[in-house]
Amino acid sequence: TCRDEMLEAVEHIIRRKGKNEFSAEEVIDEMKRRGTQYKSSTIQTHVTSKMCANAPVHHADKTDDFLRIGRGLYKLRDRD
Repeated sequence: TCRDEMLEAVEHIIRRKGKNEFSAEEVIDEMKRRGTQYKSSTIQTHVTSKMCANAPVHHADKTDDFLRIGRGLYKLRDRD
Protein backbone atom coordinates (compact mmCIF):
# COMPACT_ATOMS: atom_id res chain seq x y z
CA THR A 1 0.00 0.00 0.00
CA CYS A 2 1.02 3.63 -0.26
CA ARG A 3 1.19 3.81 3.53
CA ASP A 4 3.53 0.81 3.73
CA GLU A 5 5.85 2.22 1.07
CA MET A 6 5.78 5.60 2.74
CA LEU A 7 6.68 4.25 6.19
CA GLU A 8 9.68 2.42 4.68
CA ALA A 9 10.77 5.59 2.87
CA VAL A 10 10.38 7.70 6.02
CA GLU A 11 12.41 5.22 8.08
CA HIS A 12 15.18 5.45 5.47
CA ILE A 13 15.10 9.27 5.46
CA ILE A 14 15.26 9.40 9.26
CA ARG A 15 18.21 6.98 9.38
CA ARG A 16 20.06 8.93 6.67
CA LYS A 17 19.50 12.31 8.35
CA GLY A 18 20.14 11.06 11.86
CA LYS A 19 17.06 12.81 13.23
CA ASN A 20 13.33 12.28 13.25
CA GLU A 21 12.33 15.01 10.82
CA PHE A 22 11.27 15.02 7.18
CA SER A 23 9.31 16.96 4.60
CA ALA A 24 6.70 15.76 2.14
CA GLU A 25 9.16 16.57 -0.68
CA GLU A 26 11.78 14.27 0.84
CA VAL A 27 9.23 11.47 1.01
CA ILE A 28 8.14 12.06 -2.59
CA ASP A 29 11.75 12.06 -3.79
CA GLU A 30 12.63 8.89 -1.87
CA MET A 31 9.55 7.02 -3.04
CA LYS A 32 10.21 8.04 -6.66
CA ARG A 33 13.81 6.91 -6.28
CA ARG A 34 12.46 3.54 -5.16
CA GLY A 35 10.18 3.33 -8.20
CA THR A 36 6.81 3.91 -6.57
CA GLN A 37 3.64 3.68 -8.63
CA TYR A 38 2.00 6.48 -6.62
CA LYS A 39 1.66 10.04 -7.90
CA SER A 40 3.33 12.93 -6.09
CA SER A 41 -0.10 14.33 -5.20
CA THR A 42 -1.12 11.05 -3.55
CA ILE A 43 2.07 10.95 -1.49
CA GLN A 44 1.65 14.61 -0.53
CA THR A 45 -1.93 13.98 0.65
CA HIS A 46 -0.82 11.01 2.74
CA VAL A 47 1.95 12.97 4.48
CA THR A 48 0.05 16.17 5.11
CA SER A 49 -3.40 14.77 5.86
CA LYS A 50 -4.18 11.04 5.80
CA MET A 51 -1.24 9.97 7.96
CA CYS A 52 -0.81 13.11 10.09
CA ALA A 53 -2.19 12.89 13.63
CA ASN A 54 -2.58 16.63 14.12
CA ALA A 55 -4.15 17.38 10.73
CA PRO A 56 -7.89 17.99 10.38
CA VAL A 57 -9.87 14.83 9.62
CA HIS A 58 -10.82 14.83 5.93
CA HIS A 59 -10.45 11.10 5.20
CA ALA A 60 -12.28 8.06 6.50
CA ASP A 61 -9.08 5.99 6.55
CA LYS A 62 -6.92 8.43 8.54
CA THR A 63 -3.96 7.07 10.52
CA ASP A 64 -1.78 8.81 13.11
CA ASP A 65 1.70 7.87 11.90
CA PHE A 66 3.16 11.39 11.64
CA LEU A 67 3.08 14.63 13.60
CA ARG A 68 3.43 18.04 12.00
CA ILE A 69 6.22 19.79 13.89
CA GLY A 70 6.61 22.93 11.81
CA ARG A 71 5.82 24.50 8.49
CA GLY A 72 6.28 21.66 6.02
CA LEU A 73 8.06 19.48 8.60
CA TYR A 74 6.88 16.20 10.08
CA LYS A 75 8.16 13.48 12.36
CA LEU A 76 7.35 9.83 12.86
CA ARG A 77 5.25 9.50 16.03
CA ASP A 78 6.59 7.73 19.09
CA ARG A 79 10.17 7.94 17.89
CA ASP A 80 12.89 10.46 18.68
